Amino acid sequence: MHPLINNLNSLTDNDLEQKILDLNRKYWKTTNPGVQSQMGIALETYKQELQSRRAKQKVIDQENNGDNDLDSLIKIS
Repeated sequence: MHPLINNLNSLTDNDLEQKILDLNRKYWKTTNPGVQSQMGIALETYKQELQSRRAKQKVIDQENNGDNDLDSLIKIS
């Protein structure tokens, strides 16, 4: 986690996506390796947060829909 990034909970998914796009654009514009390193850490922090949110939402959606993919594969006689 990047030390200067805090309060990710206050950002929406769209805000995270915009920050990722913006930082990615800026990352490729700079030639300073130190700055690129810090931007890379920040990018990873935002990407991990977005991935975590999407995984949680997928689990919630499956629970709400009663979607148990493995139940249809297991046959008990």
